[in-house]
Amino acid sequence: MAVVGYPGAELLDIACLTTAFDYANRAGATPAYRVRVVTPAGRPISCQSGLVLEAQGAVERLRGPLDTVVVSGGEGHLAAAADSGLVAHVRRLAHVAGRIASVCTGASVLAATGLLDGRRVTTHWLFAGVLAAGHPAVRVDPAPLYIRDGPVTTAAGVSSALDLALAFIEEDHGAELAREVARGLVTYLQRPGNQAQMSMFVASPAPADGLVREVVTAIRNEPHADLRVAALAARAGVSERHLTRLFLAHVGQTPARYVRLARTQAAARLLTSSGLSLARIAPRCGFSSAEALRQAFVAQYGITPSYYRATQAPGPPRPPASRASRGQESTASATAPSPNGTSSTRQNSDNDRGTTASRR
Repeated sequence: MAVVGYPGAELLDIACLTTAFDYANRAGATPAYRVRVVTPAGRPISCQSGLVLEAQGAVERLRGPLDTVVVSGGEGHLAAAADSGLVAHVRRLAHVAGRIASVCTGASVLAATGLLDGRRVTTHWLFAGVLAAGHPAVRVDPAPLYIRDGPVTTAAGVSSALDLALAFIEEDHGAELAREVARGLVTYLQRPGNQAQMSMFVASPAPADGLVREVVTAIRNEPHADLRVAALAARAGVSERHLTRLFLAHVGQTPARYVRLARTQAAARLLTSSGLSLARIAPRCGFSSAEALRQAFVAQYGITPSYYRATQAPGPPRPPASRASRGQESTASATAPSPNGTSSTRQNSDNDRGTTASRR
């Protein structure tokens, strides 16, 4: 396996990969991983944090066949993507590797090779707009932690490199070894690939427009209220059409879509801060039923409410359940933990059991 670094690379991108594969070797991976960090001309690189990392080889001299090539991200990614020599060698290595991947803003280097054209990819959510604007042939989805599209896997920001490594370990050696590595690293077995990069509780900046800001505040404070567009427009004293124009201009989505997001986020907060069942959370957050809440939650985050509660709520870790089959092009997901058997958790699980699947 080759991890491609360059001046200004993010050290954590590289370390998450090399450490996870080292732990797999220590846990008995057979065949073992042979990981090399390669850089332009094999020179040491000054990483984004200022620490200097020695290379184990030159990207120009690396030959195949290779199992996997991963390009790291970091603040030097744009310079790396503009380095025609580095880009050419990454493209060459991709043709002799079974898997090609990027972490974080390393996607910009892969995009420069043309390997991402026509593919659905992800990157750090802060860089997603820049990547999409610079490479219109690439289908950028800023939400998931990682996406696999054929032989190409792109991971999101920084620590998602660990999720990517665990996914590869599970694919190569099975779930038990991946679990052992995760335990050694004191981390999740594997977060769902389609789990949102940003916390569900990180609110977007308040809209600059005063009227929109008032409507947004009302939606956030009263998710259970009548929040149909007509009701919101009447409350704001404008037409439905004008309110929709204002939301698109200042929020980037229609009022209806914003209401659905706000209600889903409100439900996420209650799932982790209370023992209420889905049936009781749903009306408090403006959903007509537990099933309506479940559908909205899966559509927004790619995981069920009970799975989110099991993995995010405080308490002892739950044992993993079996994985479902993989798809060719889809977002990866983790092994879903089963409920711990308590009455409140069991009730929530029964409301939406069996809907979490692996989407690798």
